[in-house]
Amino acid sequence: MIDAIYTYCTDFVINLANLLGLSYYEVNLLLFCIIYPLILLSLILVYFVQKRRLKRLKT
Repeated sequence: MIDAIYTYCTDFVINLANLLGLSYYEVNLLLFCIIYPLILLSLILVYFVQKRRLKRLKT
């Protein structure tokens, strides 16, 4: 099963690279060094904002 997921993800990145006219390595850089950390930081920020809102509602 892990092999199938890996193959699917690799094919997805290769197809995305072909669509964007970039190399596989450039798309990997965009996805895992730029986009993923931004999403992760955004989710952490949303967590703290929601936590503060819940705390305000309880009081």
